[in-house]
Amino acid sequence: MLNALSLDLTPIVADQPDPLLFATVSGAHLYGFPSRDSDVDLRGAHLLPAAALLGLRDPQETRSRMWDHDGTEMDLVTHDLRKFVRLMLNRNGYVLEQLLSPLVVHTTPAHQELVALAPGVLTSHHAHHYRGFANTQWRLFGKTAELKPLLYAFRALLTGIHLMRAGEVQAHLPSLVDAVPEAPGYLAGLIEAKVAAEHGPAAGVDAARVRQDFEALHGVLDAAQGGSALPEYGSAYDALDDFVVRSRAAG
Repeated sequence: MLNALSLDLTPIVADQPDPLLFATVSGAHLYGFPSRDSDVDLRGAHLLPAAALLGLRDPQETRSRMWDHDGTEMDLVTHDLRKFVRLMLNRNGYVLEQLLSPLVVHTTPAHQELVALAPGVLTSHHAHHYRGFANTQWRLFGKTAELKPLLYAFRALLTGIHLMRAGEVQAHLPSLVDAVPEAPGYLAGLIEAKVAAEHGPAAGVDAARVRQDFEALHGVLDAAQGGSALPEYGSAYDALDDFVVRSRAAG
């Protein structure tokens, strides 16, 4: 299995038309159940020059690049810093997971400052993001009967529950199984099955049982949101605005 942290992104970073502020590993590797044939999802932020935002042409706020690395498909998607920060302020748990991922393959001082500012955007409303993402993956599981979307659905709910309770973004499913007492015990076995096969069916899964547990975790998330110590509104808007302006001015 490819060790994502051993990747040398130096040629890719050098080939970017604008500075890459950070790149981390997301997806199945971050969630704790990569299989041998899992893609490596790299996510991050780049910094457009000020002139790109002032002219008539639409700026390239999102860039993507795919390539093969020794038989493994690599997928790099980055947003311009302003767009990335706006997504953070829009209660988007997905970009927070990317920013706070411990699987860092490229970093800069700007990345570290942005990580330090991240707690100021966390709110109780982030529960809505994880509730919606879980439901999307649950519907996909209903259509495909594959194990991957089932684990994604449970992972999203457990991440939301843990965030509401602990004020911490944790995307690693094995850690969440330990941290959330209501997590179904069979998830550990499903994780092992997913590691063995990327696109395998959810063989042997009791459909009625997983539906019952999925719905129960929705209730747990609702209760956790209602009792969360997280604020209703974030406090980091001005600090993030200053950060974007300073970063752009510095180039």
